[in-house]
Order: sequence, then C-alpha cells, then structure tokens
Amino acid sequence: MTWSFSIGRLLGSELRVHVTFFLLIAYVGWSAWSAGGAVAAALNVAFVLALFACVVAHEFGHALMARRFGIRTPDITLLPIGGVARLMRMPHKPGQEIAVALAGPAVNVVIAGVLYLVVGRLDMISVLASDGTLNGFLSRLAAVNVWLVLFNLIPAFPMDGGRVLRAMLAFFTDRRRATRIAAFVGQAIAVVFAAYGVYTGWFLLVLVAVFVFMAARAEKAFAAP
Repeated sequence: MTWSFSIGRLLGSELRVHVTFFLLIAYVGWSAWSAGGAVAAALNVAFVLALFACVVAHEFGHALMARRFGIRTPDITLLPIGGVARLMRMPHKPGQEIAVALAGPAVNVVIAGVLYLVVGRLDMISVLASDGTLNGFLSRLAAVNVWLVLFNLIPAFPMDGGRVLRAMLAFFTDRRRATRIAAFVGQAIAVVFAAYGVYTGWFLLVLVAVFVFMAARAEKAFAAP
C-alpha cells in the first residue's frame, strides 16, 4: 500500500503503518493536551496504541486462519480507521471464508474476556492506586474490543460480517452473484453510515463509510462477468 512503511515482520507477515496513522496519534495527543494537559495526552495516546495493538491481533487472527488453508498474508497495514490484512487470495470454499472472516472478531472476544478477568482480579486485590486508573483503562479497552466485534460483524461487505454474508450466499448461488449481492448490501449500509455520521458530526464514521463503499464497489467490479 502506498504511503506506508514497514516496521518489521511478525508471524510470517510484514507489519506496515500508513503515514496517516501518525496524524491520528498527533490529533488525539493534541486534543487531550488541550483539554487536560500532558497526563491526559499521554493516557489517550497510550490507549490508542493499545487499541491498535488489539487491531493488529485481530488482523493476525485472519492471517493465521488463512494460513491453515494454505493462503499467505504478505502484509498487514495499520490505517487510522483500522487494519487491513492483505491475503494472497480469499478461500474459495464458503466454509473456509466464514472461518477466516470470523477469526478476527474471535480474537477480540478473547482479548475482551481476558481484560475483564484482569480487571476483576485487580479490583479484588486492590493492586493499583485507589483512583482505579489502570482498571478504568483496561475496562475501556475491553469495552472497545466488544464494540469492535459487534461493528465488524455488521454485514457491510467487505467487512468481516459482509464476507460472512457473501460466503452464506455462496452456498445457494455462484460466487460472482454472491459477491455482487453482498457488495450492494455493503454499499447500502455505507450510505446509512455516512448519513448518520454527517447528522451526528461523527466524521470518523463518514470516513469508514467512504472506505466501505469504495471497497465494496471494487469487489463488485472485480466480480462482474
């Protein structure tokens, strides 16, 4: 992907970061600094980095499941709106595609569960200061992982839920037609996302909607007869 650079290799895949990711970090740090000073800025930047570590784990869930079916993942790229695992190809069998698509959200379920267990343990033995800053940090991170699971399972192709939808359709029709139907559903949901984002001023959702719409269009064009 253009405007990205490598920060190393992990589990057989190159890990890349898009330059716009640092704009997100700078924006989060500056906003938090303006509102609460240096400590707030450090905590918010640390949270974003922890969140994107969970995103990387999510993408490696896809990559490692794909590897079970003989599919390589040359690289994983971090973007401000999430991560992208570039598989050499998608599985042709619907059951395999479902497994690959659900592997990412499954990782977030595990992360959330572990974090909630850790938070409960910290509460019981009162490890940190009485203000519970660490517990709050971990609880928030666990909650965001749950949100990532729910968001990714929305059937907006080519998100994870959309790929599950395409695979389910492929049980009953040919793959090209299943892709066109799933892409249409994804674009329709993207339009709803964009409208809601503009109405509420949630412009990150608008950005996600544009990405989903364009990606679905590209997938639909690729599947055209």
